[in-house]
Order: sequence, then structure tokens, then C-alpha cells
Amino acid sequence: MSTNHIFNLTPPAGIPIHGTDQTFPVNRIFCVGRNYASHAREMGSNPDREPPFFFTKPADAIQSGCFCHLSYPPKTEDLHHEVELVIGLKEGGHNITQKNALGHIYGVAVGLDFTRRDLQADAKNTGRPWDMAKGFDDSAIIGPMQPVSANNIPKSGFIRLSVEGKQRQKGDLDEMIWSISEVIAELSNYLTLQPGDLIFTGTPEGVSAVKPNDIIRAEIVDLPILTVKIEAPA
Repeated sequence: MSTNHIFNLTPPAGIPIHGTDQTFPVNRIFCVGRNYASHAREMGSNPDREPPFFFTKPADAIQSGCFCHLSYPPKTEDLHHEVELVIGLKEGGHNITQKNALGHIYGVAVGLDFTRRDLQADAKNTGRPWDMAKGFDDSAIIGPMQPVSANNIPKSGFIRLSVEGKQRQKGDLDEMIWSISEVIAELSNYLTLQPGDLIFTGTPEGVSAVKPNDIIRAEIVDLPILTVKIEAPA
């Protein structure tokens, strides 16, 4: 493959690794839709009948750190927060088994999947893709990554989010419809996963709108807290 490019691209995004000066390089971002039964119901679906489905965000949608700022994005009047456990892969593969899936994980982090809900609703109604609702600039904000082993990946414990000190989302990691190992195995049936891939694993109920000057606090058991301030439109 030729490397005589006519210009240079921005280097891949990196997520700070908790307790070190190193970063986790981001390759691709995958997201699991409606992986908590309560959230599936609030979005009008029946979680007992729906198999997992996936969508993507561009890798340059990443912003990371303990405290981040998000300019209220254009083309929306209904920006929603979704707190999620994010897993980062150190090994890839195709047709990964559930038994081996957890061994592919390097670390986990608190993530916020921001959604232009009005654009998403329009896309659903017209049968069009969700890309502009999910993949805008800074739509994937992630706290510092916590390295883990296959034996200490969090499978239960609180996942919650507050806005201006008032709780909006609250759930438990063990309420996932599809477990972390099942998600990795299923996604690897569709494509070959690679080191640096991120997977947002779904959000509990309580997703709702934010506005400029709101301060969001996202927390998951035993992980560094993520705080985001919504700024006025750029």
C-alpha cells in the first residue's frame, strides 16, 4: 500500500489510562442499542423479542478526560445523554467465543453516548440511517480507562448519571440483556475486531435532554468519574 499521501491526517484519538501517563489508541467505536430492558421499554421496544443490534460512531467523535466540555451541537433542539460502560480491546479476532471474549479486553471506562434525539426520531420515521444523530463531533465522551484482567471486569454494581446534582439515570451493570462476553462474541460474528476498538455496552433508563450550562456527572462502580459541562453552541 502506498504511503505517499498528499497530506497528513490527525493522529488517532487516545484515552488517558488511569494512573499512568499512557493513552489507549482508539481504532473504531461500536455501540450496542437498547441493551438494558428498562431503556428498551422507554424507547418503545420489547426487550424480550429483540436480538442485539449495533451501530457505530466515527473514531474522531472521541473526547476524553475526567472533565470535558461539549458545545451544544448544531441541527438539534433535543440533545440527550446516555451513560454507558465502555470496553477497550487489546486483541481482535473473528468468531470469538464467549469463553475467550473477556481475555480480549484491555480496560473499561465511563462513557457518554450523546444523541440528537430529534434527528434520530426523524431518521426512524423515514427509514433513514442514524449517522447524523449519533456520530457528530464530541458525541462520544469517555473518562480515563481503568486497566482490568479477565477476572476483575465489572459485571455488577451501579451505573448512574446526574444533571445539576439531580439523578436522571440509575441502574446496575447486571441488568444488561446481553453480557459483555456475549456482546464481544456476537459483534465478532459480523466483522473482525481489532486492537483499539471500543464498545459502548448500552444505557439504563432515564435518558433525557440537556441544555447549555448543565453539568453532567456520570459514574460506574470502581471507575474514575466523568464530568461534562454543556457549553453554548459554538
